[in-house]
Amino acid sequence: MPAPPTLRRTQRRLSSGQSVFIARHGETTWNITGRYQGRLESPLSTLGVAQAQRLAESLASHPLKRIISSPLGRCVATARIVAEKFGLTVETDPLLIEIAHGSWEGRYRDELAANDPERYRQWRHQPEIVQFENGESIRDVLARWRRFVSGFHPSEDTLLVSHDAVVRVALVDLLKRPLSEFWKSRVMNGAYAWFQVTGSTWEVVRECVSDHLAGLVADPSTQAL
Repeated sequence: MPAPPTLRRTQRRLSSGQSVFIARHGETTWNITGRYQGRLESPLSTLGVAQAQRLAESLASHPLKRIISSPLGRCVATARIVAEKFGLTVETDPLLIEIAHGSWEGRYRDELAANDPERYRQWRHQPEIVQFENGESIRDVLARWRRFVSGFHPSEDTLLVSHDAVVRVALVDLLKRPLSEFWKSRVMNGAYAWFQVTGSTWEVVRECVSDHLAGLVADPSTQAL
């Protein structure tokens, strides 16, 4: 596994590096119904489209020059709304794809809590020990994220559009937290983490930028995360 990038925290003066924004896609129809998505496709909801539009507006003051998305449709749709505002094209990278939930994909959260209770309990309270049947673990996602970072050398401000598990793993990695704190970060549909990147050094500017979502916040209590 590649070594994690160096992290520095910054609150005021930024370095001369590039801004990198790591966003979660807008809300989907499966988010609303508490259905695990994983590698399966589900479209943006009406709220999800509005969140993506607000995301584009939030980034308008930055000289965004590149957008890289997970290849799944919910991320590409979010990224394209931002890309249209900036006159950019969307690149995709499979290393940014959602965690493979394996046998959980397409199933409802409440049903899994009842029928796979031990794994569900572990996922909610000890995510670092869970290996999904025919799927991945968050250690696998961390390895993918680090492979992405090892080949990612931004020379211009860049937006990455990905998924809840990938954004959480990226924050765990960049903020030097243990995987046991996977659920600690605040990750929201249409929100983003903001980093300043100089070489291999990532400076956290804001861990969760969500001001632009006023009136458009998705209800996480309905979601299968």
